[in-house]
Amino acid sequence: MRVLFWGTPDFGLPSLDAMTDAGHSVVGVVTNPDRPAGRGRRLTASPVKRWALDHGVPVLQPERPRGEPFMEALGDLAPDVSVVAAYGQILREDVLEFPPHGSLNVHASLLPELRGAAPVNWAIMRGHEESGVTIMRMVLALDAGPMLKRVRTPIGPETTAGDLYRELARLGAEALVETLAELAAGTARETPQDDARATYAPKLDRDAARIDWRAAAPEVSCHIRGCDPWPAAWSELDGEPVQCFGPHLDEPDARASGMPEGTILGVDPASGIRVATTDGAIWLSAVRPAGKRRMAAADWARGRRDLEGRRFV
Repeated sequence: MRVLFWGTPDFGLPSLDAMTDAGHSVVGVVTNPDRPAGRGRRLTASPVKRWALDHGVPVLQPERPRGEPFMEALGDLAPDVSVVAAYGQILREDVLEFPPHGSLNVHASLLPELRGAAPVNWAIMRGHEESGVTIMRMVLALDAGPMLKRVRTPIGPETTAGDLYRELARLGAEALVETLAELAAGTARETPQDDARATYAPKLDRDAARIDWRAAAPEVSCHIRGCDPWPAAWSELDGEPVQCFGPHLDEPDARASGMPEGTILGVDPASGIRVATTDGAIWLSAVRPAGKRRMAAADWARGRRDLEGRRFV
């Protein structure tokens, strides 16, 4: 099939590779305009744009994907179907319905759960034991279209958002290729979503990533892992932000001896630093102090011998 691909981050790269390997023709990609990035704030192409340039595929980068010139450009590409994977903008009805086979979305959750912008993060932050990918037909309502395929995967006790993101990108590519084959053969089946079961995964920002040490230890662990690597869970120590990574639950019978939540209870060269929560404690194996690189928490503690008894807030 002739595929028009819409995407921006590297989540879509496995899908692009899988489609070309399966014999589909990616006739163009639509991605966001180049944005400033890095310390020098230099204009940087998206991963999807770089893939397209490497493969000789035409690139469209509208500020907004609408209007007569843009629709004429789509007509020149003559796609059979659009595939959207983390594009980052809302598409209008005329755009969604332009290809003969419409528009499909590779969504990183088991719909109707976790509709919205950050399903990978929230699946972990809310303590889900599994996640997955849904290939759905796009409609105007947010992630509400009928489903063509769902693939499940477990979330382990140490899984981070980065781990799950990579796994779902891989599973999404496999599910997409299977769906395109069924679509071309006329055997694809669509299942409506149960809107009554819908939950939502809003965008994350720095404020949402702040750690609430008053939560139970498993909830704190899920929060930290769900924000790793971005936007990075953080807390303040002596008025300075510290990003926290690699949480491990303490022994079930261990308690924080009545210390206030967020208090640093101890340091261990192997486990890192132990921090009190409302019902016990967790270990942090890595941190990133303001202005520094990510490092082992025990290494950070060696440079801060006064840590024990201080409190994250």
